Amino acid sequence: MSDEPVVVVGAGPVGLTAALLLAGRGLRVVVFERHLVPYGLPRAVHLDDEVFRVLQAAGVAEGLAEMCRPMAGLRLLDGAHRVLAEFRRAPGAGTNGWPQGSFVHQPDLEDVLAGAVAATPGIALHRGVEVTGLEQDRDGVAVAAVDRGSGADRSVRAAAVLGCDGANSTVRELIGARMRVLGPADRWLVVDARSPEPLPVWPGVHQVCDPRRAATFMPVTGDRYRWEFRLAPGEPADPERLVSLLAPVARAADVEVVRTVEYTFRAEVADRWRDGRVLLAGDAAHLTPPFVGQGLGLGLRDVHQLVWKLAAVLRGEVPDELLDTYQAEREPHARALIRVALLLGALMTGGGRSGAVARRAVLAAVRRVPAVARLATGSRTPALRRGPLVDRRGRAGRRLAGTLVPQPEVLVDGRWCRLDEVLGEGEAELTADLVVRRADGTAVRVEDAGGTLRRWLGPATAVRIRPDRIVRSARVRAADPRRGPIRCTRTGAPGTERASPAGPETSQW
Repeated sequence: MSDEPVVVVGAGPVGLTAALLLAGRGLRVVVFERHLVPYGLPRAVHLDDEVFRVLQAAGVAEGLAEMCRPMAGLRLLDGAHRVLAEFRRAPGAGTNGWPQGSFVHQPDLEDVLAGAVAATPGIALHRGVEVTGLEQDRDGVAVAAVDRGSGADRSVRAAAVLGCDGANSTVRELIGARMRVLGPADRWLVVDARSPEPLPVWPGVHQVCDPRRAATFMPVTGDRYRWEFRLAPGEPADPERLVSLLAPVARAADVEVVRTVEYTFRAEVADRWRDGRVLLAGDAAHLTPPFVGQGLGLGLRDVHQLVWKLAAVLRGEVPDELLDTYQAEREPHARALIRVALLLGALMTGGGRSGAVARRAVLAAVRRVPAVARLATGSRTPALRRGPLVDRRGRAGRRLAGTLVPQPEVLVDGRWCRLDEVLGEGEAELTADLVVRRADGTAVRVEDAGGTLRRWLGPATAVRIRPDRIVRSARVRAADPRRGPIRCTRTGAPGTERASPAGPETSQW
């Protein structure tokens, strides 16, 4: 394995999480951040339970959870702030072992991550350093960098470079990647405020479905609140209008306005996420509208799926071609969530006056349908598509492969812990009799008191789980052939299955 470090460009949540994950796999890391001090104002405010598992892998979830507020669900309001529909989330941990949705103050998240980085051997964080050039050869990447204060040369040789440097990414520009537009840009006025007295509001997201003035309101953490108002084309982002904008929830005089900023939400994806050993992640690779709260979550999922692949390549365990699966897996997933955000934005706020009338009628009919409630409150994101690392063949494979394995609390040798603690850092196998076989060859039997894992496995006798907790493949025991079952067997290229009598077991690895 090369002694050269991995250079992470950008010390936001995605870059710092990447650094912790890389160090956790024994790699040296250098982080370059062009700004001298962290940005002290809030930006992202939402984390779901899938993303909390990434932070768990980085070793910061427990401490961060104490600073978060579980999200009660979603309320859809009309222009007069009357409730059109309410979709509540169950309190407590969900399928992934954490609340399905949590409000977070991004500076708190960055403080926790920065503290963990400072305490982790093998990570060097340099603030006030700007990357100005990248030059690759067969052995790695020459990273040209300069101290913005002193002008000193901070260039370094790197085994690989991760561009986690945001929407205006320098790394993206240096590798010649371009953003592709998936939908129209949307201008919003974002208002962050604090209130000395708790505001009498429901502890979830309030979405105002008013085509004339779409808005979102949420109590974040502690005494912090956020408002977001869509701006009409050509409309100035005038802070003096806050009195009228905040009026349905609070008087502007009763809260301390911390920040007002015009923000343009974009729906874009980079055309190329990799150039050799240089890779993009987070906002450098994709931008999404805010309607499903996945801007930060997408970036954290990126590095969770990328780091184990990159570590395997740098250790010489697999060829560089494994890195081709990164964009192949992550881009369709990101595009799917961006499209969902665009669609929900149009459904909740579009259509003019006639759209508002239709929306009220439709919501009155469907809000009591359980399937709709699950869709509105669920945090599960789309499964990864079939590919070299996701085998979706067969009934169990199509249902499980590409999805996250649940993370209930399990009992191991008299101690309760989360399942990810048992799975270890490498690939693992989970069998129907709840035995975990880890990459190091050890086998651990777990007890799942709630039956979550058995219900999830269904007919599968075993699943292979990747280091990012995504199911790679599933195996299912075939039925007694005397009862005439039919199964599919592989006879050639994908799509060339044929029906044949079932044997004792159908392997889908």
